[in-house]
Amino acid sequence: MSNLATDPAFFALLTGRFATLVGRPLVPAGRDAAWLYGEAPFAVLAHDGGADPCFVYANRTAQTCFGYAWDEIVGLPSRLSAEAPEREARQALLDAVTRDGFAEGYRGMRVTKSGRRFWIEDGVVWSLRRPDGSAAGQAAMFSSWRDVVG
Repeated sequence: MSNLATDPAFFALLTGRFATLVGRPLVPAGRDAAWLYGEAPFAVLAHDGGADPCFVYANRTAQTCFGYAWDEIVGLPSRLSAEAPEREARQALLDAVTRDGFAEGYRGMRVTKSGRRFWIEDGVVWSLRRPDGSAAGQAAMFSSWRDVVG
């Protein structure tokens, strides 16, 4: 699997689809793939369009949130980012994104590699489509998260 961390074409896919669907830029003007991967103060993840989608991208903020290094999270089935009881709600969200193109204001519980649970707050999930219109997966961005208490 190629390394998409700072791939300009993948950056263009992520940011271009976000801007088209959501109507605002994902990254500030003048920022590039290296900034999104290494410095962005918000988490961005993407998974492929397979039957059991696997992560193909997770910026450093996302890696920190989930407790995985790049080599551990890339290739991991994305369903494992949620505990079993949360997976049905997660799948309903992904189905809605497939149908509608994107969803905003998402809140969901996620789980780290170590099993710690945390809430994603005010997330955006969007579909990724190649220039030819074919499906390339889905991506998510969130800038607010907090540990589950209790």
